[in-house]
Amino acid sequence: MPNVLEVRNITKRFPGVVANDDISLGIRKGEIHAVVGENGSGKSTLMSIVYGLYKADSGEVLVQGEEVDITDPKVAIGLGLGMVFQHFMLVDTLTVAENVVLRSESHRFGFIDYRKANSEVAKLAAEYGLRVDPHAKVADISVGQEQRVEILKALYRRAEVLILDEPTAVLTPQETEELFEVMQNLREQGNTIVFITHKIKEVLAISDRVSVLRRGKLIGTRNTAETNDRELAEMMVGREVLLRVEKTAADPGDTVVSVEELSVRDSRGAEAVKGVSLDVRSGEVLGIAGVEGNGQQQLVEAITGLTRPESGRITLRGDPIHNLSPMKIKKRRVSYIPEDRHKRGLILDYSVSDNLILGLHTDHPFVERYLLRNEKQISENAKKLVGEYDIRPPNPQQIIKTLSGGNQQKVIVAREFSRNPEFLVCSQPTRGLDIGAIEFIHREIIRQRDQGTAVLLVSAELDEILSLSDRIAVMYEGRIVATLPTEQADERRLGYLMLGGDASQNEGDTRIGVATE
Repeated sequence: MPNVLEVRNITKRFPGVVANDDISLGIRKGEIHAVVGENGSGKSTLMSIVYGLYKADSGEVLVQGEEVDITDPKVAIGLGLGMVFQHFMLVDTLTVAENVVLRSESHRFGFIDYRKANSEVAKLAAEYGLRVDPHAKVADISVGQEQRVEILKALYRRAEVLILDEPTAVLTPQETEELFEVMQNLREQGNTIVFITHKIKEVLAISDRVSVLRRGKLIGTRNTAETNDRELAEMMVGREVLLRVEKTAADPGDTVVSVEELSVRDSRGAEAVKGVSLDVRSGEVLGIAGVEGNGQQQLVEAITGLTRPESGRITLRGDPIHNLSPMKIKKRRVSYIPEDRHKRGLILDYSVSDNLILGLHTDHPFVERYLLRNEKQISENAKKLVGEYDIRPPNPQQIIKTLSGGNQQKVIVAREFSRNPEFLVCSQPTRGLDIGAIEFIHREIIRQRDQGTAVLLVSAELDEILSLSDRIAVMYEGRIVATLPTEQADERRLGYLMLGGDASQNEGDTRIGVATE
């Protein structure tokens, strides 16, 4: 098939880094083409140039074989290009249809024709298998449905090439499967999809071809059917990557944290955690598996002091902590990697070095007498952690909101892991990270476990739960429905429990062997 989109010799520099280094790449009509690479490899920058968000320093972009000058997204849309970003750009107070037609509305007698908008959006959604209610307010729909609205926005503007930037980063496994169905429908209708990701498993499942970027350079393009996970991982990272977690059997000790009959309400006042009890022991990883939205977030927030429980107790080494502030809990050697890095993990307008001391910013050695900052210690701490955790760009004075999402996550992980915690809470610790960073963080979690840290792991990735956990607790509708040793678990069994299956049986009516606390 001919190239519907092509870039030739694209180079783009930012201060201190070459984001794209002489990249040439062709996208064929009617294919799903994955563009993969570690965070900071230049894949999003390249597609942002195609979409008119950045201007290349040199090189050219061709659409349908003709060189074009894409000065802004409006020009890109006019050329049949659409882009769906990792962080959606929707108006919560408007309906689905109103968001789709925004700034492209049809008018009747001088007023916006909402009836026509609803009809057109419903027809378009049905045509491409995008299940979403045109009348629903965006504030009331799921994240997966929000993504479909973004895709509908592009299709409504007659996009023939859809660029999806890390589209599965915010989705549950079930929503990811639904997205892949949508992508296949789009391909069957003649659309072309550029799939920006770092998840090799997804690349192999959905794409026709895959191009790998590393540190701003194109390493190569492969037909997906002719490659494998090991080759792609090595191309991405530049070395052989362990695709499994290497660990010895756990040697758990005393109980570090105990949760007893805990009940927690969410921000709307609904009971999200319903009488949960669990123990986390030193030298073990307890994984919490469950479809997102079943109380995991509220459980973690209660344990870390961000939410006061309705009832129940949380103790650390026998001492109650459920009424303590997050700062007081942190100073008891509790480290926390939050699910939402922007809301809970970082101050976006601060530098990398300042974010690396959050929580200890009033303590020695980062302050001297009279609470004066010890700039030398702050700088030395930042240089050490930036190097150890490969934070890019390696500039401690960089404002953190200018870093990629993956590198922002590395800052949080570096800060929390470096504090020698007794109890480590990891909520979605590798969300948005590339394969090299995931390998590193998994190894660090096991290292923490092996030196006696009690680890509570919450993850939407079942592979991650199964690889890292020594025991797995399954949450469904705010309750723990089963706790079992990892050797008794697999994806199918956990999936069955996560959807409310009987804890004493699997789909074949055989005993699961649920372990008690």
